[in-house]
Amino acid sequence: MVETELAKGPFRGEEVVDGPRHPGTIKNIDDWLPVTGSRNAKWWYSTFHNVTAMVGAGVLSLPSAMSFLGWEFGCVVLVLSWVITLFTLWQMVEMHEMVPGKRFDRYHELGQHAFGEKLGLWIVVPQQLIVEVGVDIVYMVTGGESLRRFHNLIKCPESAKNNDVKCGHIGLSAWIIIFASQHFLLAQLPNFNAISGVSLAAAVMSLSYSTIAWTAPLAQGRIQNVDYSLPDKSTAYLVFGIFNALGNVAFAYAGHNVVLEIQATIPSTPEKPSKIAMWRGVVVAYFVVAACYFPVAIVGYWAYGNNVKDNILIQLGHPRWLIAAANFMVVIHVTGSYQLYAMPVFDMIETLLVKKLRFPPSRPLRVIVRCLYVAFTAFVACTIPFFGALLGFLGGFAFAPTTYFLPCIMWLAIYKPRPFSASWIVNWVCIVIGVLLMFVSSIGGLRSIIVQAKTYQFYQLSWESSAWEVDIGDETLIVGRRSTCASVCSCSTHM
Repeated sequence: MVETELAKGPFRGEEVVDGPRHPGTIKNIDDWLPVTGSRNAKWWYSTFHNVTAMVGAGVLSLPSAMSFLGWEFGCVVLVLSWVITLFTLWQMVEMHEMVPGKRFDRYHELGQHAFGEKLGLWIVVPQQLIVEVGVDIVYMVTGGESLRRFHNLIKCPESAKNNDVKCGHIGLSAWIIIFASQHFLLAQLPNFNAISGVSLAAAVMSLSYSTIAWTAPLAQGRIQNVDYSLPDKSTAYLVFGIFNALGNVAFAYAGHNVVLEIQATIPSTPEKPSKIAMWRGVVVAYFVVAACYFPVAIVGYWAYGNNVKDNILIQLGHPRWLIAAANFMVVIHVTGSYQLYAMPVFDMIETLLVKKLRFPPSRPLRVIVRCLYVAFTAFVACTIPFFGALLGFLGGFAFAPTTYFLPCIMWLAIYKPRPFSASWIVNWVCIVIGVLLMFVSSIGGLRSIIVQAKTYQFYQLSWESSAWEVDIGDETLIVGRRSTCASVCSCSTHM
């Protein structure tokens, strides 16, 4: 197998020699790091890793996105996003071993090759960290919300009809902390192949709850007087809603930020490069993605029209046991997804500490780094638990660049196709679409966060110290023990 040739720099490695503080060679250290620690994965590993990375919380928001985009434009956006992201993912798989004798095991290593050592780091690393840390924060919120919903459905049958009825004394922040507790242990798994079992379970659960998310509305049928027109709101409301919907779609197709790290776990030889096995797994994964996304988006919108909520599982009230099971499946899935997106972050931090700051690679170092990271993401999740708005904001600000147009820019910089050739045109079309998506969806998502923050009480450790919601038709009134919202405020993505 051809080993990676590491360039100089704090992220790509420097020469390391044996010494009292640092016993080991560069190869020994690479064997300790999460991304390069194991290279014996099979092609199907890439299938369920990619499914776990892509199919997740985003699929539950697709019907809500459709309610703002409409039938025609919504379907076009879904299909176009699927095609563009599959194309850019193919580009990254191809570029993984584009230089003979070298493997670009990390996204930022490919960026350094395309843009230069320093510029490549500044372009890629901030974006990648925003994506991966942001996803982990969103999944902390999703895990806490789903645990709370599961608890309410089991303990309080009336919560099946009133989604946010007071049930028990545990607030959302406490549920997030409960969900986060398991990650202090799971985060100690050393590398990508070590989390394969967790990732496989997550992939199966994502397919399962996605199936429930569209079969249940299909079986229940459309609600009475379903309306597919745009909500009868102000122009600003509709414009920002469309922006946020585009961000939700962008989030749903995000998996590129870990694709090179996944491919790094597959063995490679000159006769059988890793891209063959990786691409086979990616194709299978994308068909699974299509089987999840399109039915959920279309059936969910068909059943509820513009009354659909930002999380389709919240909309479903019966059968209660099935909805409870689906919410628990979400918990299992985001558990695996959290670890999958956290692993490259662990790799960056541990690489910096071991190769640049000369800390010895040890278990105590790993425990401290990873526990601090889990605690940080849980803290931020408790502080900013606006699930629907987070999807839109992160989808535009972070996922659009790393998923839609950064691979195309690197392809143009490296291969330099002839101007106005087919490759040149396709890449520039993807770049333009990605840049537009980044701006409009970020604006919509940020606006939703600002609006929802006005009525949200932070750190809900118990119901007594926080607000709860009472459904009033298709609106939601925010009420609490200390104060009552002066007006009726919608708490769906339609903010």
